Amino acid sequence: MTVRVLVADDQALVRVGFRMIIDAKPDLDVVGEAADGEEAVALAAELRPDVVLMDVRMPRLDGIGAIERIVASGNPARIVVLTTYDVDDAVHAALRAGACGFLLKDVRPTDLAEAIRVVARGDALLAPSVTRRLLERFAPALPAPAPPVTPAALRALSRREYEVLYLVAQALSNAEIAERLGLTEATVKAHVSGVLRKLGLRDRVQVVVLAYDLRLVRPRPA
Repeated sequence: MTVRVLVADDQALVRVGFRMIIDAKPDLDVVGEAADGEEAVALAAELRPDVVLMDVRMPRLDGIGAIERIVASGNPARIVVLTTYDVDDAVHAALRAGACGFLLKDVRPTDLAEAIRVVARGDALLAPSVTRRLLERFAPALPAPAPPVTPAALRALSRREYEVLYLVAQALSNAEIAERLGLTEATVKAHVSGVLRKLGLRDRVQVVVLAYDLRLVRPRPA
């Protein structure tokens, strides 16, 4: 099955470069290019791509605004933020808006292709170490908007699901959670799926953001 990709970036050279890399893979296909956020929203609705590579800084409508509109429309596309710096403060806002991960623009071609495959499978494109660094760097300074899930909604979780949510929020991998709780990785994965389903979240990145918004966990001091 071919993964259909939309590339949104205001720099033509970036779009061309990514298209060349992606189209060279038999299982990946660039179905469209957008030069700004408004165009990205329109093409995402028209083309229904599997994955959107979204720059955060674009004219007319920035990447964060485009992500919010795409997610709000119910479009199931998986959105990956394109950024120049891995500590860009816009990355956290984009994750909160509904992105499932981020890529540096100087990503190696093989890593770009594999990243697209990862998110197309439904996985989040953030290693635990990257998640920790992003949230420890920015969570203390960011305003906390009304979270998408109220504390009362957490009561829908079983005790074990809440434990898993807490450990996911600390950026532990499934393997680390399994070892901590004495469970198999398959069981942990099932609990993570249950947490996502009951709280109406898209992926484990949103679990982390939610936990910080609700003050269930706080960043460790630098």
